[in-house]
Amino acid sequence: MTEKIEHSKMNVKEIEKIIIDLAKQGNSSEKIGLILRDQHGVAKVKKLGIRIGSIMEKNGFNKNNDKKNILAKIENLGEHFKQNKHDYTAQRKAVMYASRIKKMEKLGQ
Repeated sequence: MTEKIEHSKMNVKEIEKIIIDLAKQGNSSEKIGLILRDQHGVAKVKKLGIRIGSIMEKNGFNKNNDKKNILAKIENLGEHFKQNKHDYTAQRKAVMYASRIKKMEKLGQ
């Protein structure tokens, strides 16, 4: 694929190289998407038919990244609860995250 992005002069291979370099630095796929958008002018990598997560998995970087991110969100919500005991929407969100972790463990991910 040598398809070019409409508003950028980068092709798919250059974007893949940037994704791999950012993954080597320890960035998550979500963070890589933000960096590509803000610093490199790539609005959506998905429009090119590639996905950041699949590129990271192909190169051995995306091991249990989703689970790690969800656990970090639960931990942050726990800190939030210490100061805001009556934030029921955040409490519901924590329950939803815990449910998602349970489902991932059930599926063996």
